[in-house]
This record gives sequence, C-alpha cells and structure tokens, in this order.
Amino acid sequence: MHAIKKCPECGSVNLTYDPQKGEIICNDCGLVVEESMVDEGRDAGGKFDKTEKTSRGGAPISMQKFDGGLTTNVGEISDIYKLDPSQTRKFLRLKKWQERVSTSIERNLRLAMAELRVIASYLHLPNVIRDEAARIYNYVLQRGLVRGRSMESVIAACLYAACRSYNIPRTLDEMATASNVERKEIGRTYRFIVRKLGIKVKQSSPKDYILRFSSVLNLSPKTQNEAIKILDEAVGSELTSGRGPAGIAAAALYVAALMNDEKKTQREVADVAGITEVTIRNRYKELIEKLKLEEKVHEKESELKKKKKSNS
Repeated sequence: MHAIKKCPECGSVNLTYDPQKGEIICNDCGLVVEESMVDEGRDAGGKFDKTEKTSRGGAPISMQKFDGGLTTNVGEISDIYKLDPSQTRKFLRLKKWQERVSTSIERNLRLAMAELRVIASYLHLPNVIRDEAARIYNYVLQRGLVRGRSMESVIAACLYAACRSYNIPRTLDEMATASNVERKEIGRTYRFIVRKLGIKVKQSSPKDYILRFSSVLNLSPKTQNEAIKILDEAVGSELTSGRGPAGIAAAALYVAALMNDEKKTQREVADVAGITEVTIRNRYKELIEKLKLEEKVHEKESELKKKKKSNS
C-alpha cells in the first residue's frame, strides 16, 4: 500500500494515509489515490466469540447507489403523504432541504444510477456488470469527462465497457435500443472513456454470441457445436477480421441450422442478432464459398423444398 510514490492526477508526493478509512489521500488535490475495505467486524476491545452478536450490521456498500447506500434519506414522497397533514408539511420541507444541500455530483449520480439500473434491467445484465459500470461512471464523473456528453450516452458506454471487460456479449445496437441513444454516439463515448481511463478490454469473439443467439432461436446443442466448428474454420481462413462478430456468429448459426434440418429464416436470425438481413446474406455467402460448404448447403435446401412440396 505504501509503495505508491506520487499522485496520478497532479503528480504530488504529498500523500497521507488514513488508517481509519484505509485510504491514501493526496493533500494537494484531494484525490483518493488508493482505498481498501477496512472491516474489523467488531468494536475494539471485544473478544472473538462465535456466540456473540456482531457489534455492527447492515447492508453492504453498493456502487449502484449514489451514496454507497449509507446516507439516511428523509423518505419517499408516497410514504410522506401517508402521515398527518402537519407532519407531511414538515417532512416535505426536510426532503426539499436535503436535496438543496446535496452537491452537483451527488445529484448527477442519483439520476445516473437510476438510468443505469433501467438499462441494465432491460438487457438482463448481472449484478457484477452493474457494479463495474457504476465504478467506471464514478471515475468518469470525478475526472470531469462527462461534460459535453449526455448522461444516457455515458451510462450506456460504461455498461458496454463493463460487458466487454467481463466477456458478456452485448452489441452496440442492443445498447442503443435500451438507452434510446444513437449507436454512433455510444461508440464514440465508449472509445473516449476507454482511452482516457486506460481500460483494457478483450476483442469480442463471434463465439461469445453463439450460446445466446441459439438459446433465443431454440436451436439444438448439435447445431451450436456445428456453428462453433464453422467459426473455427472461418478464423483459420481470416473471414472474421474486419467484420462484426455478431454478424459472423449469426451467419454461422444460420448455416449450421440449415445443415442440421433446423431451418430458420434470415429474418428470424437477423432480428435476434440485431443486424440486417443484408448482413446475414453477405456473411452467409462468404462462409459457404470460402469454406466450400456450397454442396452441403444446397443439398439441404433441396431436401427441405422437397419436404415442403410433399407436405403440401
């Protein structure tokens, strides 16, 4: 902990260690250079005994709450109006003053964390992604990188960066749909945040999308494995470079489903992947031509046509 020599923000070496909070603070600019969780579990002087009750309790600190979940709020409006009229006026005044004395950063975080929860809930993102996105947004806000950008685009970009960090496949189109922000704006903000904060993200792989797309399309494990084999061959033939991973994954699933008699329309696959039918067609043609799958695919297509004619 004491190996840090200077502040990364202003370059000062005038640092102070706070043993109570477990933080190293820069005395010149006030930046918390390093922090660690300090939890002794019991008050000083107590003896360790499993039968004793803990001296402190409560919910854990959450990055998804603007105050870490530690601030005591006056109450919700719906609860305040349940009180007597005299008490209602009193608590409404207290709530108003509580909002007035809060800082601009606290007000920004309150709105931003609410927006983050809405977008994450729409995309069914796990709690670890929400915490990581909240942590990234806090860094962005503290460094003044939010100026000139809409809060919604920054939140969407932070969620996208968190997804990329944890290899959870989500496309920019999905982020744009969930946040009502243009795809290009989210992409620009994402690249800006990654560059400024030095976040290391792995290149998205088409294989990451196979499981999710096939689950929505109700495809068999055999088709999934076939799609992964097609993607492995596509990587060896350098068909994936310079192309969107979602489009390649969707085309591989389309080919694999066709070869395993689980025919899905290009429209169905395109809707699940969040891409256009033109993209599916282009990637599909590239795969069957370069990987020499034309004969197999055409045989399956002819068999399906014969089955339709016989059934009709």
